[in-house]
Amino acid sequence: MNIGWLTLLLLLPFVGAIVTMLVPRAKALLAKQVALGFSLVTLVLTAIVAIGYNRNGPEDYAETYTWIKAFGAHYALGLDGVGVVLVVLTALLTPIVLIASWNDAQNGRWSEKSFFAWILGLEALSIGVFAATDVFLFYVLFEATLIPMYFLIGGFGGAQRSYAAVKFLLYSLLGGLLMLASVVGLYVVSARAGDPSYLLSDMMKLDMSQNTERWLFLGFMFAFAVKAPMVPFHTWLPDAAGEATPGTSVLLVGILDKIGTFGMIRFCLGLFPNASEWATPVVLVLALISVLYGALLAIGQTDIKRLIAYTSISHFGFIVMGIFALTSQGLTGSTLYMFNHGLSTAALFLVAGYLISRRGSARIADYGGVEKVAPVLAGTFLFAGLSSLALPGMSPFISEFMVLAGTFSRHKVIAVIAVVGIVLAALYILLMYQRLMTGPVRDGIEKLKDLNVREVLAIAPLMVLIVGLGIFPKPVVDIIKPAVESTMQHVGVTDKAPQIPVTEGQK
Repeated sequence: MNIGWLTLLLLLPFVGAIVTMLVPRAKALLAKQVALGFSLVTLVLTAIVAIGYNRNGPEDYAETYTWIKAFGAHYALGLDGVGVVLVVLTALLTPIVLIASWNDAQNGRWSEKSFFAWILGLEALSIGVFAATDVFLFYVLFEATLIPMYFLIGGFGGAQRSYAAVKFLLYSLLGGLLMLASVVGLYVVSARAGDPSYLLSDMMKLDMSQNTERWLFLGFMFAFAVKAPMVPFHTWLPDAAGEATPGTSVLLVGILDKIGTFGMIRFCLGLFPNASEWATPVVLVLALISVLYGALLAIGQTDIKRLIAYTSISHFGFIVMGIFALTSQGLTGSTLYMFNHGLSTAALFLVAGYLISRRGSARIADYGGVEKVAPVLAGTFLFAGLSSLALPGMSPFISEFMVLAGTFSRHKVIAVIAVVGIVLAALYILLMYQRLMTGPVRDGIEKLKDLNVREVLAIAPLMVLIVGLGIFPKPVVDIIKPAVESTMQHVGVTDKAPQIPVTEGQK
């Protein structure tokens, strides 16, 4: 078996995790440096893959080997435009989180080296999920990502970390159980059609009855709705993100939750196109509820990290809306939104983490006047907040606009109501900034230290990308478009032609 680019990309962080764990416990600094080194090499390799994909297309990276012949399962990896974008996001956020979390594991249940090793393990599994082109392999990796995240939350989080970790695990396992039922159902359908095969390319050609397709779709969709998360399956996220370290929250919301929306595109639309169209009205309503409900709950939060978690529920509502609008503009916007949301939410969680670590409290009421004593910290927080509310000129604006425009072309009422979410986003971000950063300096704030070089170094790449892609998103859009066109063709939907009003004199 020749090691391909994607296998190498998956193995690097996994090997890095093992090497990090082999470092003696007393040499915590060396373990951190080893982990960071492996993550940076992975990032460089990912950049090479992304550049090569843009030039030559996905065929150069396809790998397929028989794994479990009796089941028709294969070790099969490949990338389309959606997968490339999310693999790049994973490889980018991992070293940023490692740098930002340099001292965050000192008070954990286990050693610091295990914290960094689990992060690398999560990176490896996430890359595998986004690259898997065999349904059975995808399911195995989908479930395996729960292991490092469980230990990151439960071993290094706050006072209620055990409760948050168990709740996260139970919700995820329930979703995975229903997906497993659908995976087994796909095997039965495939076996009846001839030689069983879990390859995505073979599964997409299966001829299923209407009822069978709908039931199998529901199993996958439920698992992805929990992972995304969508209302009403969202309650685990505020607890998990609120108790986890800021870096873990970035990985959870910025990478792991994207598996849900990625799965909706690759597997729900890919395997069950007719059932996806059938479920569209209900999914769009749930997405709209997520947009508004998440934003309203964010406004009422008193905890900084829980507030950011609820904003992500609202953002994921926009992403799901764009996917099930079933327009090329909406689907492209959703994929771009996944990448841009990862950048903006990472910046917001990390700066909030810097603030909380200095004050020792996540309560908004314990702050005030921070901009007077730590102007750089306040400025980066404002930048991250403005990015999160999709200010024009920043990358989330482009993707949010595309989602709303794509949705409006088919579902005008849904799109118009969803615009209220933009207004609410401005409200919860600006109110949070006002309460934390402006006004008189509260007791305990006067000695707050500003950001140091390491902390600025972690945030700077995010800020550059947010501005750069806000001004010039074309490189990412060009990678996404072919995959979107292929998905639209497979589902059997086309964009509506624009209607130009005809005046009386033109008739």
